[in-house]
Amino acid sequence: MENDVLYILLADDDADDRLFFKEAMEEINADTFVSFVNDGSQLMYFLNQPGIRLPNIIFLDLNMPVKNGMDCLKEIRANDRFKDMMIAIYSTSGSENDIQEAFAFGADVYIKKPNNFTDLKASLAKVINRSAQTIL
Repeated sequence: MENDVLYILLADDDADDRLFFKEAMEEINADTFVSFVNDGSQLMYFLNQPGIRLPNIIFLDLNMPVKNGMDCLKEIRANDRFKDMMIAIYSTSGSENDIQEAFAFGADVYIKKPNNFTDLKASLAKVINRSAQTIL
């Protein structure tokens, strides 16, 4: 993977949501590489591997088994190694409390999972365009 490719990691336990995300990313046609983990524990294990290329953006579901997204967000933001990563919360929750807590703990973006594919593509494209302006 080349360094000028935007590296995106989705942490989401829902297989259908991962598939829709992958298909939306393919249709956006951005210069990206996307990988996936199934829960927060896998995410933190992956991020803490020595010598890996860290993702530019993590799309992080809040409601996952083993370790939830809010716990991951706190752990990521507590580690200086991850300070340059953009974190987009990507959740079915539209709770004002969840949104406020996510931003308080360092989320850059909060996306309530859209109900249709067109809105999903538009939301992902906005995040990618925003990050490309600041990361690449």
